[in-house]
Amino acid sequence: MNRHIAFERLHNFRDLGGYPTEDGQVLRWGRLYRSDSLGKLRGADWERFLNLGVTAVIDLRYPWEIEAKGRVPQHESLVYHNLSIEHRPYDQAGLAPDIPVGPYLAERFLEVAYDGVAEIRQALKVLATADGPVVFHCAAGKDRTGLLAALVLTLLGVPEEQIIEDFARTELATERFIADWRAANPGRELTWPGYGRAPAEVMRLFLAALATEHGSARGYTTELLGVDDDLVAALRRTLLEPA
Repeated sequence: MNRHIAFERLHNFRDLGGYPTEDGQVLRWGRLYRSDSLGKLRGADWERFLNLGVTAVIDLRYPWEIEAKGRVPQHESLVYHNLSIEHRPYDQAGLAPDIPVGPYLAERFLEVAYDGVAEIRQALKVLATADGPVVFHCAAGKDRTGLLAALVLTLLGVPEEQIIEDFARTELATERFIADWRAANPGRELTWPGYGRAPAEVMRLFLAALATEHGSARGYTTELLGVDDDLVAALRRTLLEPA
């Protein structure tokens, strides 16, 4: 099933609908989207985006990224939230070529999971109370977005293998990310072979680390994020429907 929605400038816009939960429900189609930066929306892409009926956007980037690259255009139908969940920036393109992709990114995910507790909690509350379709995104819609997607799907009861598979779907956009980087950085060498990649190993290692520290990813959300049964129930009411 192709979850990607085609845009000219966006490479990783995906509908999270259709994922089954362990209690026999499914995530509603057209209700929750993940994406790369909506600051790239222009022209026909912008019209295509508006036709989705999105009511809220959660931008997970740093404020300085937004200042440099732009944000989703303002529109009366949209409520915009900037919740920067990452607190320790790093340059993936400039990493040494011998750094292993899976373990390295899994460690960065853990940093975000612990550093960004307040912002992640708020993002979950926005999703739980939304009255229409929501998009959450970062720059590539890969790491920060992948982390939030994994936590949301966990709370909804989507099986772990489906969560890992969803993360790895970003690999379909890797070539376009690399092409964009090279166009924006003429004369600079792309040294890290993991740039733009989202191998399943990253998410598998990240979820395993949460399980080691907290018993499960759900345990992490309870112990650190303060997610209670009421918030989970609100997420499920908002995002799930009978299969």
